[in-house]
Amino acid sequence: MTGEPMTGGVNTVLRIGDRVHRPAGEWTPTVHAVLEHLAAKDFNGAPRAHGFDAEGREIVDFVPGDVPGSETVVSDEALAEVGALLRGLHDATADFVPPSGATWYFEPREPSEVICHGDVAPYNTVFRDGRPVALIDFDTAHPAPRVWDVAYAAYRFVQLVEDGAPPEEQARRLALFVDAYGLGARDRAVLLDTVIARLEHLVGFMRRQAAAGHPAFSRHVAEGHDRYYLGNIAYLKRHHAVLEGAMKKSDSL
Repeated sequence: MTGEPMTGGVNTVLRIGDRVHRPAGEWTPTVHAVLEHLAAKDFNGAPRAHGFDAEGREIVDFVPGDVPGSETVVSDEALAEVGALLRGLHDATADFVPPSGATWYFEPREPSEVICHGDVAPYNTVFRDGRPVALIDFDTAHPAPRVWDVAYAAYRFVQLVEDGAPPEEQARRLALFVDAYGLGARDRAVLLDTVIARLEHLVGFMRRQAAAGHPAFSRHVAEGHDRYYLGNIAYLKRHHAVLEGAMKKSDSL
């Protein structure tokens, strides 16, 4: 089968016309059930699933547009629209009932309020004319609290990193993001601790996969990605008060 190879951070996929053929895992049928549910809800911010090809790869829509790199800094307007897009995804999955024997890439987390995407980041978001239109790569979708997804999306899109914008600017954009999502006071109070927990989860997962011989994660560990995330955890702890204060202030307006 001929097509256009497309290389991502972990998988190599093949584009054939308006469809993408991706490596499948034991979780893929469950992910397809999620995508089918989103389609039935008329949520247009995700690709549609189209089963599997003769080689066992999953087939999903190719969503045209631009997919930026992990360190991309988007405009305030685009940041707010990502928050709204994520809220739409969560609201559409609030009544999703997993199929019998559902298998997930990441273990479900309680309380299972919605289906989280699991890896909301610039590299998994399609933009057109600078505006986010869809999330892609739902491999890591799993039941979890809303704040679990919001936390990682905020980390990636606000760029809550030591070598990013000054903490005060990060705080302003963080407040903008959670306001656009409509995050409640209870979740705002735990958001930064959840970002830290999510990064700790990522480091642990990455190291376990590398130890098991996964080539992409082995490369990431060799390149020091795990140490980078640990450095950002320390950074978030140092500036916790500034970042959290901005969210509380915006929630009171």
